[in-house]
Amino acid sequence: MVLTVLLIIIYLAFISLGLPDSLLGAAWPSMYPDMKVPISYAGIVSMIISGGTIVSSLFSDRLIRKSGTGLVAFISTLTTSLALFGFSFSKKFYMLCLFAIPLGLGAGAIDAALNNFVALYYKAKHMSWLHCFWGVGAMTGPVIMSYFLTQGYAFRLGYRTVAIIQLFLSVVLIASLPFWKKAEINSTTPPEKGNQEKGIQDHKIISKKELLKLPEVKQALTAFFCYCSIEATMGLWGSSFAVIAHGVQTDTAARWASLFYFGITFGRFLSGFVTLKLNNRQMVLLGEALIAAGMVMIMLPFGKISSLVGFILAGIGCAPIFPSLLHETPANFGAKYSQSVMGLQMASAYIGTTFIPPLFGALALKTSYLLLPFFTSTVLVLMFIMVNLLNKRVDEKNK
Repeated sequence: MVLTVLLIIIYLAFISLGLPDSLLGAAWPSMYPDMKVPISYAGIVSMIISGGTIVSSLFSDRLIRKSGTGLVAFISTLTTSLALFGFSFSKKFYMLCLFAIPLGLGAGAIDAALNNFVALYYKAKHMSWLHCFWGVGAMTGPVIMSYFLTQGYAFRLGYRTVAIIQLFLSVVLIASLPFWKKAEINSTTPPEKGNQEKGIQDHKIISKKELLKLPEVKQALTAFFCYCSIEATMGLWGSSFAVIAHGVQTDTAARWASLFYFGITFGRFLSGFVTLKLNNRQMVLLGEALIAAGMVMIMLPFGKISSLVGFILAGIGCAPIFPSLLHETPANFGAKYSQSVMGLQMASAYIGTTFIPPLFGALALKTSYLLLPFFTSTVLVLMFIMVNLLNKRVDEKNK
């Protein structure tokens, strides 16, 4: 009963996680003229947000061990809400940068906490569907922003609306604290994993230096880095690519970002069913193939429709990769290390989110935004190599 209630709350929390992630990319074509800064400055804000997530992810294992998953989730969501309110009142670029710090700090800890909780206590289908709900949030963010832009309002009302939604969820989370405490005290054996695994109380906290010495960690970290680099670059620069490459209006371009995240959302909904037939490794391989197909569609000189289909297809390809890699964490490293490794994986993922989109922005500013599909394809190849190396080393260890 307790775990069922918590699962419902986690679904809501994943919507909340997705809402702010796609707002900046959707709003930026209308934000940067208002702020009187170059278009490439989106990378600066994105980098600050992701920098905060890196810091909080790295310390998430100790925070969760000390305070519990529920309290960490509540504080993180409340912090995110306050930061979004700050965005909605920002009139200068430096104000965006200032409020980007708590926005990132709030996102990192809750992400690591909830992903590890689900990886330990629920089946792969729940991980896919929960990240589908993240996609619902990521898809809804640009829709909200596009609505206000279409109605002639400033981007600030879009941010304010999302901040109110986050505030509501923080109330739900604080009301659910007794359920989290009960689950973490009583659940020493995950109900859906069997007696071979241990629960949260048996997690072992080790230093980051010791973690990096564990077999396969470097390959896993690189794979997460690559995946989030692809997703974040497409999400941040997709709207700008549509404006520059195809001459669409800013409000229409915001919908392009929404459709990319729609592909992720719909793909993760389907993935929950496909996981009943395919294992996590096969799901990752399928996703990589679909992203590659999407990149080819965007590269083809067939105009807006081909590019739009490519964006949606790339989103569908992104769908199974992240949840499948996350769900493999206890299997790859053991339950006692899973929370510590999870925090490190999330930090690595956000390093990709932090540095790769602004890197592409700087590169495109000097060359062309038409490089977007070629740039992401290069990162995709590296991810494919690292995932295969990870699987090979895990198999060798388990012989």
